[in-house]
Amino acid sequence: MLDAAEAGGLPASVEALIGRMTIEEKCGQLNLMPAAWGGGVATALNPPTNGPSFDGQLADVVAGRITGVFNGNGAEMARRMQTAVMRQSRLKIPLIFAADVIHGHRTIFPVPVGEAASFEPDLARRTARVAAYEAAGAGIDWTFFPMVDIARDQRWGRTMEGAGEDPRLGELFAVARVKGFQGDDLTANDAVMACVKHFAAYGAGESGLDYNSVDLSERTLREVYLPPYRAGFGAGAGSGMASFNEIAGIPSHGNPWLLQKILRDEWGYKGFIVGDYTGDEEMIAAGFARDSRDATRIAFLAGVDMSMASNNYWLHLPGLVRDGTVPQEVLDRSVRRVLAAKHMLGLFDDPFRRIDAKREKARTRAKPSLALAREAARRSIVMLKNDGDVLPLSKSAKVALIGPFAEGQHDLNGPWVVYGDNAQAVDLATGVRAAGVASVTVTAGSGVEQALPGGIAAAVAAAQAADVVVLAIGESESMSGEAQSRTEIVVPAPQQELAEAVAKTGKPVVVVLKNGRGLALAGAVRAAPAILVTWFLGSESGHAIADVLFGAYSPSGRLPCSFPYESGQEPYHYAHKATGRPAATLTEPYKAKYRTTLNEALYPFGHGLTYGKIAYSDLRVPATMAWDGTLEVSATVANTGTRAAEEVVQLYVHDRVASITRPVREMKAFRKVALAPGARETVTFRLTRADLEFIGLEMKPTVEPGQFDLWIAPSAQAEGVKGTFELRAA
Repeated sequence: MLDAAEAGGLPASVEALIGRMTIEEKCGQLNLMPAAWGGGVATALNPPTNGPSFDGQLADVVAGRITGVFNGNGAEMARRMQTAVMRQSRLKIPLIFAADVIHGHRTIFPVPVGEAASFEPDLARRTARVAAYEAAGAGIDWTFFPMVDIARDQRWGRTMEGAGEDPRLGELFAVARVKGFQGDDLTANDAVMACVKHFAAYGAGESGLDYNSVDLSERTLREVYLPPYRAGFGAGAGSGMASFNEIAGIPSHGNPWLLQKILRDEWGYKGFIVGDYTGDEEMIAAGFARDSRDATRIAFLAGVDMSMASNNYWLHLPGLVRDGTVPQEVLDRSVRRVLAAKHMLGLFDDPFRRIDAKREKARTRAKPSLALAREAARRSIVMLKNDGDVLPLSKSAKVALIGPFAEGQHDLNGPWVVYGDNAQAVDLATGVRAAGVASVTVTAGSGVEQALPGGIAAAVAAAQAADVVVLAIGESESMSGEAQSRTEIVVPAPQQELAEAVAKTGKPVVVVLKNGRGLALAGAVRAAPAILVTWFLGSESGHAIADVLFGAYSPSGRLPCSFPYESGQEPYHYAHKATGRPAATLTEPYKAKYRTTLNEALYPFGHGLTYGKIAYSDLRVPATMAWDGTLEVSATVANTGTRAAEEVVQLYVHDRVASITRPVREMKAFRKVALAPGARETVTFRLTRADLEFIGLEMKPTVEPGQFDLWIAPSAQAEGVKGTFELRAA
């Protein structure tokens, strides 16, 4: 049994509640349900259920059958439910109100993978802080975020929710987002409890298929997929969420090795774990549980403290406790964890601390929040290509905006937005006109996944009459996100045909991609002289893109996920193994390559250009590193161009010989530096032996003496400046 300290310092009055609670009331504290009075598009985001009416749900909370609800309809709904509980329930245990606040509440920020492209964890902390400020103002205590799953298969739709393919980047953004949501004081009325999800390795589903099986080695799990979770939990996240997938045949909702041995015993985590939407029930279809009662037994004993949406814990857990299948002390332990979270949120002191309709209105889309949304959006944009310095564009140029995303209040916020409204977001045409561009025409040319009658002809005519084409193409909101896996991560055929036709006019084309994942670019899209990756940027989309297009802001984003040459390369990540037959050219026979491309990316992790001209030189790396010492390495980074720039300087290493084969490169650190025209800066990194560790033969972190390659470079494939050093034995 947890003591009071483990439970978060429960006061005696709250601890005493456990002794007064019936088994049913205890199980009710572990039962989370979707709000009957839903908010925004919540009902479309989650599978439909035959839930009760709002009055029926009020009766449930008064009777103690539910611990709280999620994705509800704001402060007024929360006020009515909390009032009913505090006036009419037997024990008056406050409800907890949760929501999917993934990349903003009412003010919408870039999708998380786009925000990760900023390579600025503190930006993520700041946007999470604003999201918490708005959400808490609407009565929300708890968000189901951050998602920290590593995504190395861009076919997976939920790539957009995380920080991409690299564990180090994932760790830093996990910490930043937890701290941003929870703030300095979790009892504050602008703080929201974070939930690290999905535990674990959800992003490694076979074939990039959502909800699919995961089968990987324990070593890969510990080296690649677990570090961001551990970082998020270590940052103080009050809760975690089990993942839909299985690992090596065991569903995460029923995996005590994952939820107990690793999370509790190894990492010492004290918070509570909630299941994902009907995740316990889904073990039946997976062939792991006989029925709902069996699924409840498996999930609860494995370590899922709270059930979401299935109602199983209310229906079956009391009986399992009474017949001795579930020990009473295990039930009490989970109840204590949940009550501890409510206590840490300040709900026992003031159940209404985040419920205030006037505050909700005052905090919605405030000017500073929208200003941050614009800043975050432009910092998330990645310039892949700028041949001939096509960008930035002149405001005096005749600009033809062409494509299904050129204009209109659609597909701006991005997937997984419960409370935001595309009608309040700024589209591209509006942003370009607001930038003061003298001549702008807008032509759709095609739909997202279907041709438009006469669309290509109209687009060609518009291009011919213009000086430059801005081609706004890519994915719609419905093509990315949960349950939106794609077999071909390409620009849809009608848009590709549009691009080919426009390119034939000979006018310079700037491709503005809308996407929630890495894409395989082809034909006229790949050949365009300039390409911007703009993800789904949220409330200030159009203004931010215009800022970059016309030079008010020099692009500073870098890819958090690799763009392959072809879809068939997926799963692809930069930190792959060399194999015993590495390929240097396409013509070498019997090497690790495809018939049409090498095992590398068209645009790799870390890649991105600026309006400056960046050069790397003067690598300084000592020849040796002492076993217990520090290796200080540096390089000079210069902006030889005529425009200011921000460069993301990245440090990679490769262990040449080890008892476990090592990736061709692993990013260990990065630093973003601002460089005026003609400026140069010496960028210094420090490595310790711990930075060189890997999971060894005994499945524990280890490191071995030997030679290491080292790069300070602008991407995972760029040479930058390269050196070597030797780690000497103790």
